[in-house]
Amino acid sequence: MQQREEKQLEASVDSLVSRVAHVKNALHSFIYKLENEYLTWPSVLDNFALLSGQLNTINKLLKNEKTPSFRNQVIIPLLLSPDRDEDLAKLTEQRVPVFSHEIVPDYLRTKPDPEVEEQEKQLSAESARIGPEVAQKQIQTLNKLCSNLLEKLNNPRDDRDGESAAMRQNKQSFNPADTIALVGAVAFGKGLSKCRPPGTVAPGPMMSGGPTLQQVTIGGGSGQQTGMGGPVAPQQQGQPGKMPSNIKTNIKSASGSLHPYNR
Repeated sequence: MQQREEKQLEASVDSLVSRVAHVKNALHSFIYKLENEYLTWPSVLDNFALLSGQLNTINKLLKNEKTPSFRNQVIIPLLLSPDRDEDLAKLTEQRVPVFSHEIVPDYLRTKPDPEVEEQEKQLSAESARIGPEVAQKQIQTLNKLCSNLLEKLNNPRDDRDGESAAMRQNKQSFNPADTIALVGAVAFGKGLSKCRPPGTVAPGPMMSGGPTLQQVTIGGGSGQQTGMGGPVAPQQQGQPGKMPSNIKTNIKSASGSLHPYNR
């Protein structure tokens, strides 16, 4: 009888370990998809449904009549050591390398952590302070908000597109006054400032048709007097704005005969 119960317990533990391994693999796959793939909301719901089904299978296994009650089984650590245990590390996938006094209270705990228990007590106290009427009002407000949100989400997309298109057509995208002012300024100079920009020089007598100096072009040593607008000697290439030396000499030699006061 005792051997039969031990074999049944061993088989139940093996089945439970297998089911937990399936849940672990599903969690690993879901986390990998969340970090490396683009998941839509239906895909997320499918992954949650898979995890929920596996957890329900574990609960059914624990509630099965053939499964012994694990609550009656007590785990007692027979050997604690601060040294590394390779067999334990292999069984736990390198998560528990040692079985020491420090980690045993955490891994063999049958109740939540003290901090979690304290938070649960606070939540229970807060829920007890809220009366039934206040809780019902909060539930109704939350249901109303959810209903409005679902109504907006379920609104056909065509209606939303039509409303947005109507808003774009009715909305004026320009200012007629600014357009008229811009056309008047470009075509007729209307509204432009009449002040002279800095750096310009007002027209003097030289630019208003008064007496002008004569320009002299001398080439080949012979002087030739021309009027305003006559041919001008070209400058030498590579020296812009600089008069050649031969022209300077010719101007000096011919200056006495060209100047009207030296005749």
